[in-house]
Amino acid sequence: MTGPFQGTVGHDEIVARIRNHPFSDDPVIRRQDFARLFLGDDAAPEKPSPIVLDGAGGSILYFHGGGYAFGSPQTHRRLGAGLAARAGLRVVLPCYPLAPEQRWPAQLQAALAAVDEQPDPLLLAGDSAGGHLALVTALACARRGRRLAGLILFSPNTDRSGRSQSRRNNHVDPMVDDAGDQQLARACFGERDAHDVQVSPLLDDLALLPPLYIEVGAEEVLLDDSLLLAHARRQAGVAVTLHVQPHGLHMGQLWAPWWPPANASLARAATFARTAVQAAASQQRGLRWTLLSRPVTSGFKIEATVL
Repeated sequence: MTGPFQGTVGHDEIVARIRNHPFSDDPVIRRQDFARLFLGDDAAPEKPSPIVLDGAGGSILYFHGGGYAFGSPQTHRRLGAGLAARAGLRVVLPCYPLAPEQRWPAQLQAALAAVDEQPDPLLLAGDSAGGHLALVTALACARRGRRLAGLILFSPNTDRSGRSQSRRNNHVDPMVDDAGDQQLARACFGERDAHDVQVSPLLDDLALLPPLYIEVGAEEVLLDDSLLLAHARRQAGVAVTLHVQPHGLHMGQLWAPWWPPANASLARAATFARTAVQAAASQQRGLRWTLLSRPVTSGFKIEATVL
């Protein structure tokens, strides 16, 4: 497989590569810097385009990370392929508008349009800003009446209202710091209030969410974004699975297949996805059986169908 590494690598090798590949302040150049970091120094510029990775029995709609300013389906193709292979499900990586050229809610509108194109059962997933987008989109889907099978979040942005201790305590991750994250947020959200639930979905009604799986690194700046979300979800009385990875890296899943913790992360998420799809299919069969078992009343008839 082409990419920046050949064979298995460790944490320190990845950190060295990140530090040797700083990002430009220019939005266009920064997108190419990000692509070269993960795809290799010789990676040619590619026009972002949706990617569909074949599978059966259900789909995962995966929103790429990159602070709403960079990243693409192409930079996340390996991650999507790894998830598809392990889960046995179809994985779709859609495009969405990037800031600063287009600001929120253009990203949400594109995400909802992508959801409308997918059949059930469907999970949403994403990393970093893509995790934020998956989370906000899942909440919007619930309000629209679209039932999702599950939600997979890798190190998502969930809160900008000041609750995070890990942001204030200057947790260090080579991929992102709080100042850089806040700068990217301003480019996307402009002057929106930090307490707006689309900016800080932690403050929204989390009981609306489908089954939830979260992974985050123990040293990440965004650690508390995940811990607070998991706690609030449990307080809402709904199950959530949280995995905190020692020495994990922000967007660490992008280093699969070379970094063993990235491979293990995708395997855990794939197991969750398969279980969620099976549960959703079982619930749907149960609902249909209930409907088909109802007595026929005057003026109302249900035709049995082969399921």
